[in-house]
Parts: sequence; C-alpha cells; structure tokens
Amino acid sequence: ALYECHVWRQMGYSLNVAVNLSPRNLHDPGLPVKLGGLLAKWAVPAGSLTLEITENAIMFDPERALKILLRLHDMGIHLSIDDFGTGYSSLVYLKKLPVSQIKVDCSFVMNMIHDQDDAVIVESTIDLGHNLACQVVAEGVENADTLERLRALGCDQAQGFYLSRPLP
Repeated sequence: ALYECHVWRQMGYSLNVAVNLSPRNLHDPGLPVKLGGLLAKWAVPAGSLTLEITENAIMFDPERALKILLRLHDMGIHLSIDDFGTGYSSLVYLKKLPVSQIKVDCSFVMNMIHDQDDAVIVESTIDLGHNLACQVVAEGVENADTLERLRALGCDQAQGFYLSRPLP
C-alpha cells in the first residue's frame, strides 16, 4: 500500500492510503519500527497513512494495544476504528485511544432509512465521534436516500456501492 502511495505521489497525486490492521499486527511491539522503515523506504509522509483497526482487535489486549497505538499516533500515522459498534469495546478505552476517525459499520447504515433503531445508532455514533474530535465515516451506503440522510446528520465521509464498487 505504501509502495502504491509512493507511485501515486511520483505521478503528481497526493493521495492517502488506508490499511486494515490485523489483531496480530496491532499487538506486535515492533510494528511502529517496521512502519517507520516502510514510510522512509517509500518516502511517504506518516500523515498519508491511516491504519484501520477493529474494536475486537483492541479489546484482545487493550493496554498493549494502547501503547502501540500511542507510538503510531506520535509518528503522525492516522488511526481509525473500523466496523464501529459491532465489537465489545468499552467507552473507557475509546476515550483513551488516539484515533482520528470512526467508521460506522454497514450493518447499521444499510438499514437506517427503514429501521429507526439503526437510525438512532448511526446518529448517536456520529455525535459521539464528533464530540471526541473524530471524523466519522459511514460504511455500506447503498442508495441516494441513505447518503442524503447521512449528509443531514453531518457525517463526514461515506463509502459503499452507491458511491463506488471496490477498486484494485
């Protein structure tokens, strides 16, 4: 992913890249050094990299994960909680995490137009994210109505098949 980011930069495109981090990666104390080496190798600024982590990966060993996440954050790497709302996280840990983005899981977003409970969860998550100074991304946007409702709720970004199918 960093190599591709490097290639895009050489072509004149200043694009960022997001990478899903596995629980094993997240709990590897050598991860910050490895990522620092890769960022330097491909001459990619740390701020161009976002690491997406799931709540469950954090909760496997929250204290260890927090130490590693703080080191990554201090390097300038952006951190995002992926599939927010589907794991077993605690708000105690959420407030400690140096994340800049929360991604609302598609299981809530996809049905929010027709399911009031899902709509409340999405709206509350957007408010929570903003109150924690995080950008909020809605996953699973499948139609214009959902996108418009997310705009009205102040959601910062959206992703889903309505906007684009996955690209290589």
